[in-house]
Amino acid sequence: MANDIFTDKKVDHVKGSRQFIADEPHIAFHDKRLWTLRELRDKEAHGIPEWEQLRELASAIKSHTLTHLADYLEEFERNATANGVTVHWAKDAAEHNRIVHEILAARGVETLVKSKSMLTEECNMRPYLEERGITVVETDLGERIQQLDDEPPTHIVVPAVHKLAKDVAEVFADTIGTDRHNADPHYLAEGMRQDTRPYFIKAGAGMTGCNFAVAETGTVVTCTNEGNADLSGNVPPLYIASIGIEKLIPKMEHLGVFIRMLSRSALGSPITQYTSHFRAPRAGGESHFILVDNGRSDRLAMDDFWYSLKCIRCGACMNTCPVYRRSGGLSYGGVYAGPIGAIINPTFDLKKYSALPFASTLNGSCSNVCPVKINIHEQIYKWRQIVVEQGQVSFVKKESMKLAGKLLADPKRYRAWSSGAGKALAKLPRAFLYNPFNAWGKQRELPEPPKQTFHQWYAANRKPETEA
Repeated sequence: MANDIFTDKKVDHVKGSRQFIADEPHIAFHDKRLWTLRELRDKEAHGIPEWEQLRELASAIKSHTLTHLADYLEEFERNATANGVTVHWAKDAAEHNRIVHEILAARGVETLVKSKSMLTEECNMRPYLEERGITVVETDLGERIQQLDDEPPTHIVVPAVHKLAKDVAEVFADTIGTDRHNADPHYLAEGMRQDTRPYFIKAGAGMTGCNFAVAETGTVVTCTNEGNADLSGNVPPLYIASIGIEKLIPKMEHLGVFIRMLSRSALGSPITQYTSHFRAPRAGGESHFILVDNGRSDRLAMDDFWYSLKCIRCGACMNTCPVYRRSGGLSYGGVYAGPIGAIINPTFDLKKYSALPFASTLNGSCSNVCPVKINIHEQIYKWRQIVVEQGQVSFVKKESMKLAGKLLADPKRYRAWSSGAGKALAKLPRAFLYNPFNAWGKQRELPEPPKQTFHQWYAANRKPETEA
């Protein structure tokens, strides 16, 4: 599965989901854990009277920045350069990886410690560097678990949320030598810490992603709960930040709006443990900021989908999504999973990710919890229309939708069908309803049909207008 992300193989979300669903303990834990994060988010949001005003303001700041992005990128470059930082521009993943390698190779760096960065995952940077003799060590606990298990992250904020403690114990026992029979989370976290700390000391370079880049000051801001970004950015003599161009915000005063919302939306906590500002190289060191496009300019030009560039990678939409919670992040076959993945991934490769917009109930909960008010469910629906228009849906689904459209568009036909369907369902043999051709029946037991439709009940029970 890890390698499928960077191939042209078409993603089969249903197949991936089936593998996840087959493991009852994992799916139960995954569903409960993520819904708990959603509940904690709600508690924090309801505790701030101005929460909705903050959402409006955050969305407006992002809209303004994106519609003036070229100006703010140039301002950021000017100020970062004035601070002593070397700024690079990368048009795509290949150029990003080449720049990183050139920086490291020119200084003889053999080991790179890095904090969590979805952009470097997006660029497939780690395999690129390792093929060229540079060891890359993930220092975020969840990312390190996934690296050692040769899997991509399955969640934007909690990369290994699909794993139970006993799974981590197995991975660590096989890779860093901890006790296979000790699944205590504190023991496992300490084992990872003891294994990772020496890398910080000997690494020739450290790298982080970027939560926010402040144009006014040329500052990169990272938000973590483990302190690994601070160690990666300050202990080695060379620091590199990988920055998606959409991460820009205009002024330092705007940062407070997003800081108040990020951790509350992601984990239901008031703030992250560490909110770190990287502005200038430390004495005797050097800093490099890489501004990466990788399709973002193309998305900015899409009338229906540029709003997704507002995303601050909080994962709130994933925590609330009933489909993601019950299908797991690996089933999405891309760096970004859940509702945000369903609208971002097709911008990279529509054919490969054509199934993802259908991995949704369109209930709108993702849009309701988004701290920057991205209209996620509306974009999912729009992607479905585009997928159909471009012929990327299966013959069975296309014909089924045609039949459903004719049925739902004709009230008389619909009432006749719904009236007869209840009787038929009660009498048809199970083999007719639960078979490989009925996708609905693969995972569900159909409910007991009502004795009468609402239309029949209404006709029988409504009172004459005069009596009413």
